[in-house]
Amino acid sequence: MEIRLDGRTALISGSTAGIGYAIAEGLARAGAEVVINGRSEERLQAAVRRLQVAVPSARIAGVAADLSTAAGVSRLLESRPEIDILVNNLGRHGPQPFFTITDADWEEYFQTNVMSAVRLSRHYAPGMVRRGWGRVLFNASAVSGFLSGGEQVHFGATKAAVLAVARGLAESVAGTGVTANAFLPGPTLTEGVREFIDELAQSTGKSPDAAVKEMFERSLPTSLLQRFVDPAEVASLVVYLASDTASAVTGAALRVDGGILRTIL
Repeated sequence: MEIRLDGRTALISGSTAGIGYAIAEGLARAGAEVVINGRSEERLQAAVRRLQVAVPSARIAGVAADLSTAAGVSRLLESRPEIDILVNNLGRHGPQPFFTITDADWEEYFQTNVMSAVRLSRHYAPGMVRRGWGRVLFNASAVSGFLSGGEQVHFGATKAAVLAVARGLAESVAGTGVTANAFLPGPTLTEGVREFIDELAQSTGKSPDAAVKEMFERSLPTSLLQRFVDPAEVASLVVYLASDTASAVTGAALRVDGGILRTIL
């Protein structure tokens, strides 16, 4: 099955690296015009150039804006007032003991992980409804969206909120030709994770493969893949959800987590 998105414009928040960049590349390969986003102009332009090399025929644009703030969202909306596909990928995470998470930390995580998606969806979805077609997608994280570990409870709580927003939006655009869904990646081999593995392997005297094997055996034993998910594998699900092929899928939370959650739903 070949999925084509020719004539569609997609915006991916937080997409200069990692899962967001992989999604941008996947959508570009499917023929969509792609708008990527990051806070740093330098990193943004580097990602644009990288994407142009990866997909020479693609139409690529970039908007530098900090979407954790209302002002940053407004800047992006002025540049791109209408789009067909919105991927709310932006998210901040990091381990921190519950008792040391300050009010300021909670607020920053909520503004970044939840309100960026709320503000973008609130602006773009009405235009999609008027045109009778649109896709709004949310990165909700399989592990932390369902299981709020004590060292990342603030991240998990915001991702659980994202799941609620995704379902609520789907209900709000029912019957319009617009769909809203969440996708839930499991442990994914992003650039940051690769660096962590290399550092871990060096510090323990193991090979990177051995370090990963031990990590999954000890810390992630419920993974059925027993390996990291590749960002491109997450992107494949997102490209499907963004397409006409997935027109009957809405209000759903779809996992691409390697089976790490021990549940039948």
